Amino acid sequence: MKSYEVNFDGLVGPTHNYGGLSYGNVASQSNSQQSSNPKEAALQGLAKMKALMEMGFQQGVLAPQERPDVAALRRLGFSGTDAQVIERAAKEAMPLLVASCSASSMWVANAATVSPSADTADGRVHFTAANLNCKYHRSIEHPTTSRVLGAMFADQQHFAHHAALPAVAQFGDEGAANHTRFCREYGEAGVEFFVFGRSAFDTRYPAPQKYPARQTLEASQAVARLHGLRDEGVVYAQQNPAVIDQGVFHNDVIAVGNGEVLFYHEDAFLDTEQMLAELQGKLAKVGGKFQSVCVPRSAVTVDDAVRSYLFNSQLLSRPDGSMLLIVPEECRGNERVWNYLQGLTSSGGLIREVKVFDLKQSMQNGGGPACLRLRVALNETELAAVNPGVIMTAPLYGSLTAWVEKHYRDRLSETDLADPQLLLECRTALDELTQILKLGAVYPFQIN
Repeated sequence: MKSYEVNFDGLVGPTHNYGGLSYGNVASQSNSQQSSNPKEAALQGLAKMKALMEMGFQQGVLAPQERPDVAALRRLGFSGTDAQVIERAAKEAMPLLVASCSASSMWVANAATVSPSADTADGRVHFTAANLNCKYHRSIEHPTTSRVLGAMFADQQHFAHHAALPAVAQFGDEGAANHTRFCREYGEAGVEFFVFGRSAFDTRYPAPQKYPARQTLEASQAVARLHGLRDEGVVYAQQNPAVIDQGVFHNDVIAVGNGEVLFYHEDAFLDTEQMLAELQGKLAKVGGKFQSVCVPRSAVTVDDAVRSYLFNSQLLSRPDGSMLLIVPEECRGNERVWNYLQGLTSSGGLIREVKVFDLKQSMQNGGGPACLRLRVALNETELAAVNPGVIMTAPLYGSLTAWVEKHYRDRLSETDLADPQLLLECRTALDELTQILKLGAVYPFQIN
């Protein structure tokens, strides 16, 4: 049976703005308060989806969330009509309004952790929505995320869904941004690689000193248990605390894996040699041959990696066995990174080609190509069971492009977030989107 790694990209929402909400994310902080262009952001993301579809990759789309999140503001004590809630929040607590308007759900690498059926005890694809409790603006996402994923992957014969972990610091979970899977073929048993920033209960593990470590070891272990993963099919590794303090807030900012290959920076992990040996040994037991590509700090510094998002790229398998790297335009703009990539692709190694995409609107908020996609490995039976409305096709691309052109603003500043009309625009757009994607009622305004 054929199997695929399907990339489900996040569709950028109508309230995409630069609120500077993500402490520890250099791009998010440095572009705070600039005016954004939601229409351009959504069209840039759709262009990437279309391009990958046309290259022959299986591509899907994941819907954005309702914003501003008026229900979240009500839970914080703001009352009255929806318009009055927004008006009061803007007047009394603008940072909370900005947080409630964040379009951060576009980075669906944080939406959930996914384990394919070849790895799980019950032979189903398992999804655990990430609690994202390190940042308030992201912690409010998981209820809607769960409903959207449930509408996309509804067949209980093939798919199992788990609620987010307890929303406390000890179980901080940032989803697939800290999770990679290695395998010979997507439909065969593999090794799931969980990367954590700190341990909540074991003081033997070091922790960063400047920025928070968002993923805990305990959260990763809990997800592995929920998904019914075998011990011999799991490897845990700690991210280097020093690189977290340099702005590497997720592992996918310093490493990316696919198939049998890990592409990583020399300073990405603690105990790197032990980790590589464990990955090699466990993958060998299921018939795979683990390979790694280490980028030396002498060629690309951690600062270069953070500013260019070299590792927040998509590593994709070509039919001939070679690999393609999808990178943001910022990689071409960094001389050291671009020189490294030119040498990498001309060396005859595993990664043979680099394709560059303009994702500036997302990049300025701290998310590159890999942030924008959730990977789901599916065999052909499971793929056939996915809601067909969310699988990218040429007609769907046309419908979504027209939808964005119709509903999105081309400029959004912080003061615009206080406009109650923005909420009505967002709800009108999302109501139409659920019909395009055949999701049913998934948003609070539709349910309540």
